[in-house]
Amino acid sequence: MENQAFDTQPLETTPQPDVNQKRGSGFWRFLLDIVETIVLSAILFVAINAISARIRVDGFSMEPTLHNGEFVIVNKLAYRLGNPQHSDVIVFRYPRDPDQEFIKRVIGLPGDRIRIVNGEVYVNDELIEEPYIAAAPRYQSEWRVPDSSLFVLGDNRNNSSDSHSWGPVPMEYVIGKALFVYWPPDSWGTIGNPLVANAAP
Repeated sequence: MENQAFDTQPLETTPQPDVNQKRGSGFWRFLLDIVETIVLSAILFVAINAISARIRVDGFSMEPTLHNGEFVIVNKLAYRLGNPQHSDVIVFRYPRDPDQEFIKRVIGLPGDRIRIVNGEVYVNDELIEEPYIAAAPRYQSEWRVPDSSLFVLGDNRNNSSDSHSWGPVPMEYVIGKALFVYWPPDSWGTIGNPLVANAAP
């Protein structure tokens, strides 16, 4: 009769995970995902607001370029990395009440001589073409732009509170350069920035 050998070692068993423990780890993973999403969103929000702003056009002083109620994206780094140029559309704090924000077009840079006569604008005695205005200005005068300041006008020249009535804008009041209309959808598009050109003689 053959001898039969029996394995007397106990059988190894795989421990079953505790159902409650499994549920608990799933909850903490879910909670961690939420916290990570919130932190990432906060970082993105701070970063976006550090380099850009969103403003609502209130009024008609920039017609026909910008319309009342439109929302505009503003590049807040534009003049930290570069300098303003003639015909830039900028957002700035109103010098007489810095709590208000205005949007206008740059006509004069520091040191420029601005002259408006017979409905025409001259910068340093050179007549400029302005295809973006609603109508020629009905006022006339002459200004010299101080250092570290900008001379700004609304495109709706005869219905705009701007440098022709209250003076230049100090550079430290400039928030940034208006780039893009993002609302309403049918107004989407970049904001025109035509180069200042001499009119033909």
